Amino acid sequence: MIEGTSIAMITARGKSKRIPRKNIKEFCGKPIMEYSIEAALAANIFTEVMVSTDDEEIARIARKAGAQVPFMRSDETASDYASTDDVIMEVLKWYEQQGREFEAFCCLYPTAPFVTAKKLQAAMALLEHADSVMPVVAFSYPPQRCMILNEQGELRMKWPEYAKSRSQDLEPYYHDCGQFYCCRTKPFMEYGTTDLPHMVPMVVSELEVQDIDNIEDWEIAELKYHRMQQSLC
Repeated sequence: MIEGTSIAMITARGKSKRIPRKNIKEFCGKPIMEYSIEAALAANIFTEVMVSTDDEEIARIARKAGAQVPFMRSDETASDYASTDDVIMEVLKWYEQQGREFEAFCCLYPTAPFVTAKKLQAAMALLEHADSVMPVVAFSYPPQRCMILNEQGELRMKWPEYAKSRSQDLEPYYHDCGQFYCCRTKPFMEYGTTDLPHMVPMVVSELEVQDIDNIEDWEIAELKYHRMQQSLC
């Protein structure tokens, strides 16, 4: 495990256009944000677990779940144009102004019920030989065999050279799970991003990943969550 202090920060702004109040909407019996908070607390590796929000109701729920909300997010980082990196930077600089610095941090999304204490422990342990860690999942279908529409609206292979390739012979491609990022603070402050040169993956099963952008995604995520809980029993 990485030496020194570390902080877990959950990014949970109040605005949500596609799913109203998404970050505190009930998911399998409780506000979805609580899963991220509970995982971070149960990991027992963070000096502090905090929530960055601009919303008083979210702050109240976060505190009740055991997280700290030491300040309210600024208008700039609560806007539609602010990035996760912007929010992380604001959190780290606020603590720095209070005389507190952290060797490393883990930024968790509030809609990540598949995150567990063990996953966070494993990811933070990977920082011993890396600057950042990103959970990723393999694309379920080889992107090399994707289709596009030409100007006439007809289907064509984007890369016809892979038309006869077997799926198992194609290089696997991965994408961000959208669950959390673990990072050393010093290189983050230098580059201003968690996508650092020495970034390593944490490969996650597709059964424990679900992008939640609409109600259908939400329902699928609940089904997957129940399936994951059954497998842990």
